[in-house]
Amino acid sequence: MTWWLWLLLGLALLASEVFTPGAFFVFFFGLSALAVGLAARLGGDTPGWFQWFLFSLLSVLSLVFLRGPLLKRIMPVRREGLAVDSMVGEVAVPLEELPPGAVGKAELRGAAWSAKNVDVRALARGERSVVVAVDGLVLSVRGQ
Repeated sequence: MTWWLWLLLGLALLASEVFTPGAFFVFFFGLSALAVGLAARLGGDTPGWFQWFLFSLLSVLSLVFLRGPLLKRIMPVRREGLAVDSMVGEVAVPLEELPPGAVGKAELRGAAWSAKNVDVRALARGERSVVVAVDGLVLSVRGQ
């Protein structure tokens, strides 16, 4: 394959990364195609099988060794969904009256959770309360 076809393929692959939902897979194939195109331009007449072999080798190596560090650099805090620990400090609303130390139901993020009143006073139904800890699926709440 001629060098300029490799460059076109590389640019097309880099541009298609924008439209793919994966995180930096096609990007490395595009970089590898650009590298093979530059090597073919500077290296003279190389056989087609060697160009494809070099493209495959560069693609796999760049995926293995560069993708992870690049993702960590771009997305330093990776949250799987909404972590339960991130609920501390959010506002929950009791769905029933909660005497001190009692466990009942409270609404948080549109869902009903088991909630334990850790405050010294009772929490009324609908009163805004703050999540102070999360233990499994039980929220520890205190009045604001």
